[in-house]
Amino acid sequence: MIDDDVDDHEIFEMAMEQVDPSISCEFVTDGIAALQKLTTDKTYKPDYIFLDLNMPRMSGRQVLQELKKYDDLKNIPVVVCSTSSEMVFVNEAKELGAAAYIVKPASLRELVKNLKEFFKL
Repeated sequence: MIDDDVDDHEIFEMAMEQVDPSISCEFVTDGIAALQKLTTDKTYKPDYIFLDLNMPRMSGRQVLQELKKYDDLKNIPVVVCSTSSEMVFVNEAKELGAAAYIVKPASLRELVKNLKEFFKL
């Protein structure tokens, strides 16, 4: 997960534990650090990338655009996670290549439900 909010990391990790305890999560607090890790460590390839749109230094939109430039990264499904449910942002994320768009819910229970729906569990 690429998100500048450490509280969101904790909530996401708790939700993923309820969705499937065998899934391990790694967290990065900004897009620049994420891209550095993904492009320099050739052995590290996540199955999914969960990406916040609104971050300092490099927005989620920019991260998504950069990911699509790398042959070894462009096919990793990117799930945008944002507090905004506005269709303009949803459509933009999908146009940039996001596999899905999840609105950050107000409760852990709802996040678990959304993640289960995404993973079809």
